[in-house]
Amino acid sequence: MERLSTQSSKMRPSRDEWVFADDAGRLRRATRTAQAVLFTCIDDGRRAGRALAIDRTMPEEDIGDDTLRARRGAAPRIGTLS
Repeated sequence: MERLSTQSSKMRPSRDEWVFADDAGRLRRATRTAQAVLFTCIDDGRRAGRALAIDRTMPEEDIGDDTLRARRGAAPRIGTLS
C-alpha cells in the first residue's frame, strides 16, 4: 500500500494564488488573473475585496507575507461605481 507523505504543505493552492495573514490576523487570498491581482478575505466574506493592476514583476514562486500585505494595502477597494 502506498504511504502518504507526512510533510505539511504550504497554504498555496496554485502558482497564481497565495494565502497569507493580514496585520489583524485574518486570512487573505491573493489571486493573479490576466490583468490584476485580486485580494479577498477568506475568514470574512463581508469584507471588501481589493484589486491591483497586474504587476509583471510578481514572481511565480513563493513571495513573503510582508510583500503581499504591502501590495494589498496599496490596492484600492473593489466597490460599486457611482
